[in-house]
Amino acid sequence: MAQEYIKPHILMMSEITADGKLTLKKGASSKILMKYMDKATEILLHKTRAEYDAIMVGSNTIKIDNSFLTVRGVEGESPIRVIPNSNADIPLESNVLGKDAKTIIAVSAAAPKEKVDAIRAKGADVVVCGESRIDIVKLMDLLVRDYGIKSLIVEGGPTLNYYMLQEKLVDEIRLIHLPFIVGGSDTPSLVGGMHIDSEDEMFRLNLKNHYLCGTNLVTEYDVLY
Repeated sequence: MAQEYIKPHILMMSEITADGKLTLKKGASSKILMKYMDKATEILLHKTRAEYDAIMVGSNTIKIDNSFLTVRGVEGESPIRVIPNSNADIPLESNVLGKDAKTIIAVSAAAPKEKVDAIRAKGADVVVCGESRIDIVKLMDLLVRDYGIKSLIVEGGPTLNYYMLQEKLVDEIRLIHLPFIVGGSDTPSLVGGMHIDSEDEMFRLNLKNHYLCGTNLVTEYDVLY
């Protein structure tokens, strides 16, 4: 009998430019664009974090942005930080390994023991989920069963966002639209992954809300599978 997996309620939240880009160019920090968000939208971001049990970004985002992923400037507790990192090669000086919030680093069974031990020594929980790469479905199941996480916000880059959608894990998407055009054929956009061959493979959304938050347009969607 196939194992039944459970998952938290998942919101994907991101700031994007008018042409759907996340950064100025490949390898650039998203913080460069985020500083142009209206103050009201920045508050919305942190209020949303405070409403969720956990927050997840990919390890590449941590390497580029060195994010804290905490709640700042509003009332509320910081969510548990979840970082999928197959090879356990997250820099040990990363801000997410600080003491300001609980952190879970998900690694594969192939991750070097010395690197796993070094992460644990920093105070983070390390969970093994997958053989050579992270099994994102099993990770979601583990977060619910072992940590009681019922809601998760994903502030990921294009690779993590793709896998979350590909595995039909995302329930809602909230986009903060920044009034800029960046361009660039290889500039990271909201979702990466493989090219699709037909419209049948598109991820379909239902627009359920749109509003101005300060000077930024915010759109909210349900994901239809």
